[in-house]
Amino acid sequence: MNVPLGGIWLWLPLLLTWLTPEVSSSWWYMRATGGSSRVMCDNVPGLVSRQRQLCHRHPDVMRAIGLGVTEWTAECQHQFRQHRWNCNTLDRDHSLFGRVLLRSSRESAFVYAISSAGVVFAITRACSQGELKSCSCDPKKKGTAKDSKGTFDWGGCSDNIDYGIKFARAFVDAKERKGKDARALMNLHNNRAGRKAVKRFLKQECKCHGVSGSCTLRTCWLAMADFRKTGDYLWRKYNGAIQVVMNQDGTGFTVANKRFKKPTKNDLVYFENSPDYCIRDREAGSLGTAGRVCNLTSRGMDSCEVMCCGRGYDTSHVTRMTKCECKFHWCCAVRCQDCLEALDVHTCKAPKSVDWTTPT
Repeated sequence: MNVPLGGIWLWLPLLLTWLTPEVSSSWWYMRATGGSSRVMCDNVPGLVSRQRQLCHRHPDVMRAIGLGVTEWTAECQHQFRQHRWNCNTLDRDHSLFGRVLLRSSRESAFVYAISSAGVVFAITRACSQGELKSCSCDPKKKGTAKDSKGTFDWGGCSDNIDYGIKFARAFVDAKERKGKDARALMNLHNNRAGRKAVKRFLKQECKCHGVSGSCTLRTCWLAMADFRKTGDYLWRKYNGAIQVVMNQDGTGFTVANKRFKKPTKNDLVYFENSPDYCIRDREAGSLGTAGRVCNLTSRGMDSCEVMCCGRGYDTSHVTRMTKCECKFHWCCAVRCQDCLEALDVHTCKAPKSVDWTTPT
């Protein structure tokens, strides 16, 4: 099921380039436009009218999203670090992940979910840090409340995750809602699963007040957990993703295999089986595994047998500087020596033809 690439992955790399100060070209662009949010928003291709309206009204939110792209792209790469497809980004491709997202696979499902979660996380964090004009701490967390430990007062700055979810839903889902096809419904489902995953790990933190820390009074607030927890959770959902087909009236999904359960709102769904990602394949968007480091002693996905797809591997002898002979010194430091370590690095052999494969 190949569909035109749309949704968030068309415009997010451009937000990263134009709105992130760490990218050298952004300073030039903002100077050239006079820092005008209207000029920037009007020049991001692929936005639907609703997205442009939100971009014009909330340029500070767009900046927060742009700053978050690197963070959750890195999380995607962490989760896939031992797999043939390792969430690699393409520097020269405006869609960031290239043609791999054209396929309605479980990898696409994960990418849409983790990106939607990343937008929620970035916006919510910016709210709490006072960086956005349209939101701040959660206004509903005021007064007193009760939990299993007794009564406490709401205080501090509770993360305003409801605002993050609301804005992310309005902005990210706007393009998908313009479509009526199966891929749009798949993206909407996985976007929502990603947003829900962030809220799942909202935790209550408290500070005790009283004589000698007696905790006669408690002040509490709600805070998002580290984004790694969301990434780990969505990784488990990726491994248990459910293959679906459209129902007869085109309004939802039904499982492709009747032996599996019906997907919940927390599950990831996909339509197409994934390619094997073994070789460079332009149509599939696969870069192949030639040159990838593999683990000779592993029996998992990172093993040389699996990673190299049976093509074999090359071994090179390298040395690296490591810390060794570390000793604890009172109080309170650890001092180490610099030592050279020799080790073997195994990398997957390339197939006989290293050119892009093309359909016959």
